[in-house]
Amino acid sequence: MTDRPTTTTDAGIAAESDEFSLSVGPNGPLLLQDHYVIQKMAQFNRERVPERVVHAKGGGAYGILQITEDVSQFTKAGLFQKGKETDLFLRFSTVAGELGSADTQRDPRGFAIKFYTDQGNYDLVGNNTPIFFIRDPSKFSDFIHSQKRRADTHLRDHNMQWDFWTLSPESAHQVTFLMTDRGTPASWRHMHGFGSHTFLWYNAAGEKFWVKYHFKTDQGVRNFTDAEAGAVIAQDADFHIRDLHTAIKNGDHPSWTVNVQIMPFEEAADYRFNPFDLTKVWPHGDYPEITIGRFTLNRNPENYFAEVEQAAFEPANLVPGIGASPDKMLQGRLFSYPDTHRHRIGANYLQLPVNRPKSPVHSYNKDGAMRYSNPGDPVYAPNSAGGPVADPSLFAGESYQIAGEIIRSAYQRHAEDDDFGQPRTLWENVLSDTDRAHLVSNIVGHASAPEVTSETKKRVVEYWTNVHKDLGEGVAQGLGVA
Repeated sequence: MTDRPTTTTDAGIAAESDEFSLSVGPNGPLLLQDHYVIQKMAQFNRERVPERVVHAKGGGAYGILQITEDVSQFTKAGLFQKGKETDLFLRFSTVAGELGSADTQRDPRGFAIKFYTDQGNYDLVGNNTPIFFIRDPSKFSDFIHSQKRRADTHLRDHNMQWDFWTLSPESAHQVTFLMTDRGTPASWRHMHGFGSHTFLWYNAAGEKFWVKYHFKTDQGVRNFTDAEAGAVIAQDADFHIRDLHTAIKNGDHPSWTVNVQIMPFEEAADYRFNPFDLTKVWPHGDYPEITIGRFTLNRNPENYFAEVEQAAFEPANLVPGIGASPDKMLQGRLFSYPDTHRHRIGANYLQLPVNRPKSPVHSYNKDGAMRYSNPGDPVYAPNSAGGPVADPSLFAGESYQIAGEIIRSAYQRHAEDDDFGQPRTLWENVLSDTDRAHLVSNIVGHASAPEVTSETKKRVVEYWTNVHKDLGEGVAQGLGVA
């Protein structure tokens, strides 16, 4: 390692870590003073103009959320009160492919929802998997780079992908999902969605709870095999976009049942594994799903660019009753997403019709390119001229105490924290024999690309052997690795 150059900032200053963001203690929130992580995210957000750096290929539709159960004991958020109906816009997407790529290729699917609530926009930016590849935002741009195109040939490179994955064991759970047939859903209508992150809910009395969101497709889960997905790619690169638009146009409105998992606030501290780790799921035996309502997609956009391409979602849009957790990936996204939108579609992106809240806006932000609505005087706060005033009482209950030394560190390990236990459970208890066979063949096919080196193949076998001996043996046999 001594002959390798030291990572630096773009100003040539040595970087303190390639993997860990600056946090308050191992489990605490991240700090704005971590200029290197902010620089990495801000630079990464500006790599492509104008299409999205990630989630470029996608489609979406409008719909309505209907809450059927009383969850006021958990949250005071208006949109989650029994009987409430809230308009929404949902965008589906692939992660790695460009705007012109096929939307049926193997990839996680973005599942981003904008709720136009009475208290402002609430954005829930998730995927069709309950977990993700990494748990620290310091590695996010590196992860995406490994899935994109090489600098020299401008080609996608499976060796880069497996190089990153096998050197990042926390990715095993998500890669297991990806390499099953869940990585090639038959349509957006036939897949589940997840908020993925852990969020904070707090009720009118200030009581706090941790929550995870699950959106279960009412159409049933349907996936393509690898061969079926390849055949569809050859026939129609826009298959998923066409399927959703056609279904809604024909009155076949897809719907999802909205479930949540609730963890009492105090149980997180000594839970058997870190409940804020984005590479983990909460076992349903500990925290069963609770059905709270349903949402339905019932209207297609009239203009793709104006409404889908310019739709902007940001996890920082949290209405009273909902807050952030110490999930480090969520903490990074609170900054990264709105920063991306300001770069990609301009400083006033929230004034575009698809992004504009339906509740009144009383802001002191002014001017900037493409500004449509500017506030009148006074344009500063505090003021004595009758301008809007913040109301901290709306967010009473959101705060909680964090204490710890400012360090760069992995999460503090809980009793049962490891990277391979949950994907092993997926292999042993969730996947059918057919699913397991397809998982092995999909891994072997992907890792057999001509650019994948023999050294990487050995690490691929080790990676999957750590998940399960039988899985590792199957991959080894398929790759011809002793």
